Amino acid sequence: MTSHILSDTRVLTARSLRHILRSPDTIITTAVTPIALMLLFVYVLGGAITTGSGGSYINYMLPGILLITIASGIAYTAYRLFLDMQGGIFERFQSMPIARSSVLWGHVLTSVAANLVSVVIVTGVALLMGFRTGASAGSWLAIAGILVLFTLALTWVAVIAGLSAKTVDGASAFSYPLIFLPFISSAFVPTDTMPGPVAWFAENQPVTSIVNTIRALFAQEPIGGDSWIALAWLVGLLVIAYGCANAIYRTKIR
Repeated sequence: MTSHILSDTRVLTARSLRHILRSPDTIITTAVTPIALMLLFVYVLGGAITTGSGGSYINYMLPGILLITIASGIAYTAYRLFLDMQGGIFERFQSMPIARSSVLWGHVLTSVAANLVSVVIVTGVALLMGFRTGASAGSWLAIAGILVLFTLALTWVAVIAGLSAKTVDGASAFSYPLIFLPFISSAFVPTDTMPGPVAWFAENQPVTSIVNTIRALFAQEPIGGDSWIALAWLVGLLVIAYGCANAIYRTKIR
């Protein structure tokens, strides 16, 4: 049974990846917004922002930019899933001897692959702009693991949006608040520079703990309790979104 699910998921993931390869502008478009933000903040606003970290501003802001990259990319997952729903492809899949869960996992794994490519592109541009890190191989693996977990969690949220949306615009509109959330966190400025209520929200929302953990790994500093808070947020969101997405999917194909 397990091999059946894995083989079906592999086939459907390959199908989704072929759509991405035929339209590489999807990945390019996903990377354009965070790259533009890096250029804006580093070369226009960076000189007026004091982080107190003592390092370059590009080093400070890159973790938040990577999260924005992923938040931008998952909108395409919801969009592609919505088109599949409207095109009747799910009904055709149900008439075939394939594992039901593999249909969703094909979209999810495609999202992880496409978003990691976008993250690599953005990181490459950051290196050209002066980003430097002494992170060890282990730290890079930990950063990659956090970003993959972040992508998985948000992608399952995107699956919910894609299955529930009534219009194409509605399928991708859910990502806008997720893109905006890093701006009210420690991604671009320290939270202690914000007004009281805003600072409280910024310090207690998930993006801040995730950004702080990645930033500490890049700088080879102790990650402290932020890593456990980040993991708790990500795993909790992943479990809830996965359960809700599958419940909605079963209702749709019943």
